[in-house]
Amino acid sequence: MLEILMAGGWAMAPILICSAVAVAIVLERCWTLRRKAVLPEGLGQEVRQWAAGGQLDPAHLDTLAAGSPLGELLAAALAVRNRPRELIKERIEDTGRHVVHRMERYLNTLGTIALIGPLLGLLGTVIGLIRMFMQVMNGGMADPTKMAGGIGEALICTATGLVVAIPAYVLHRYFRSKVAGYCVEMEKQATLLLDDLTVAAPAPRTRRAAATAGTDAG
Repeated sequence: MLEILMAGGWAMAPILICSAVAVAIVLERCWTLRRKAVLPEGLGQEVRQWAAGGQLDPAHLDTLAAGSPLGELLAAALAVRNRPRELIKERIEDTGRHVVHRMERYLNTLGTIALIGPLLGLLGTVIGLIRMFMQVMNGGMADPTKMAGGIGEALICTATGLVVAIPAYVLHRYFRSKVAGYCVEMEKQATLLLDDLTVAAPAPRTRRAAATAGTDAG
């Protein structure tokens, strides 16, 4: 196997580097994007119970935010729980953008590897063909061994580039889809908490409404 890779020429070096980076990203994202690490089971219901019971001291919120992306999103809503609904919703949206950005970390790099893998393989193919034609020009068509090295280099680079790019593209799409699914679940939990906070803290009446109520009572 090593001999085959070495036969691909120097163009194999960037392809192998890309493959190593892709493997590292996939392993890291598989660990980071575990469901129990992003959406702990029952956390949304537990947080809503905390909010109903008033267990919302700053240390509690800090622990919640550090525990998981969902916890960070819910803690952001609880930190401004006494504000109007629109301000709480805006805080959730702002925090959600940061959370999603962190969940998508390194995915652009993985997508780039999926894109450039075939291009690097094509580069190696072109280099191998050029070397083959140069050897033909120097030695003529009669000696097939003059052409074997260039043809082998071209085929190996092409195959290796595709072997790296295809799994990288599939896994890139998989992680993107996984993050999108998590976003839907987190949005659902944040909306439920927002509804509970709004019901628990109804908006105060305006002066006009209070004056009208006083007039009616009189």
